[in-house]
Amino acid sequence: MGDGIKTRAVVLGGSLAGLFAARVLSDAYDEVLVVDRDLLAGVQEPRRGCPQGKHINGLLTGGQRAIEQMYPGITEELFADGVPKGDLGGTVRWYMLGKRLQQQTADMLCVGASRPKLEYHVRERTQALPNVRLVEQTDILGLEATPDRSRITGVRVQRQGQDVEVLDADLVVDATGRGSRTPVWLEELGYPPVPEDRKKIGLGYVTQYYRLNSDPYQGDLSINVVAHPGLPRGCIFAKTEGDRVEMTTYGILGDHPPTDQAGLYAWIDSLGIPEYTEALRDAEPLTEPVAFRFPTTMRRRYEDMPRFPQGLLVTGDAVTCFNPVYAGGMTVAAKSALVIRDHLHTGAAPRPLEYFRDLARTVIDPQWEMTNTVDLSFPGVEGKRTFKVRLAQAMAKRTIIAATRDGKVTAAYMRAAGQVERPETLQRPAMLLRILLQSLRGPKTLPPRGVVRRQRQTV
Repeated sequence: MGDGIKTRAVVLGGSLAGLFAARVLSDAYDEVLVVDRDLLAGVQEPRRGCPQGKHINGLLTGGQRAIEQMYPGITEELFADGVPKGDLGGTVRWYMLGKRLQQQTADMLCVGASRPKLEYHVRERTQALPNVRLVEQTDILGLEATPDRSRITGVRVQRQGQDVEVLDADLVVDATGRGSRTPVWLEELGYPPVPEDRKKIGLGYVTQYYRLNSDPYQGDLSINVVAHPGLPRGCIFAKTEGDRVEMTTYGILGDHPPTDQAGLYAWIDSLGIPEYTEALRDAEPLTEPVAFRFPTTMRRRYEDMPRFPQGLLVTGDAVTCFNPVYAGGMTVAAKSALVIRDHLHTGAAPRPLEYFRDLARTVIDPQWEMTNTVDLSFPGVEGKRTFKVRLAQAMAKRTIIAATRDGKVTAAYMRAAGQVERPETLQRPAMLLRILLQSLRGPKTLPPRGVVRRQRQTV
């Protein structure tokens, strides 16, 4: 690491990816600074620097387990703070290809926390570490490097109302998200452009919070409708803390939900899910509908760079932004921090290209391939539909059809989608035979679960 007695790591960005990075770095560095332009400490509301904090941010089971590794006991802390829980295969009601899947417990814990609630608990645990310090309300201006530009030595920052200063660092970790300036900074230092993959999906979604006067769940945690080529609209309708329901509905390729209340309700009706329509009939809106646009997916392939400066890593959305409807972002950020930790075990500064290659192989590739396959099932999404992609799409369709009949298929599918097992596990002989036999029978139509009206209290 550094030549001095004390070592320092500087994390750029105080969102979840940055906090996860700070947590693992705290075990290897004497001091860890987390720099962000927002006020961070004690904040429990959506932050300006995290606009998606106003929307559903699903935490997959693989992410929950990774977070629990870094912060033992945090899951129970969330439950004690009123966060509901469930099972991804057993108490999440899935509609795919317009059909309801059979439900079966998959040993896939779901944590129904809103993004601000989860971020608050992670931040509290991180800043409680004695060698971690939050550097708030501070702009990040650029990197400092050695004269030969082979090593990053720090970062230029400017705190509000103060002069520009340099924070010296043995390691800088960029966790600033999709808008990361690292590709620009690298070119300014004489490095080649970072290879990128982009795919236009034209996603738009709208979120609103409610308090319900009925119970559409009947023991379930969430009712999720997944968009498909026949109806490229979807919705997540989930319980969250504070006896609230969080609803995010979406459409792709420019077909976006409206933000006026009547129009939004009509959009929800178009999904054809009676539970939604009945639950919203007399629901109490707690917020105004809020829109978000996500035009393209993006992957920066740092692992393909011919050379890269020492003393710099990149993590989270600054590396890869998946289609957010698959809820993989927070999970990938948490798993990425564990990859950073694995590259700190020798006590020496991590070798960036080794880290990026490991990150790509173990964390990003499986999720990228799975979500890319689904994205390309929509005819209007541009991209190469190779034989491998078409085969994967055919297999995915058969799996979903089988899952309308067989809860064991649903559970296996959710273990792969939840980033606990790799997608290849669905191709094991016994499961593959099960999927093929059940799918040959065609999809099964399950009746709606219905809605239970709550008794209104009278004074």
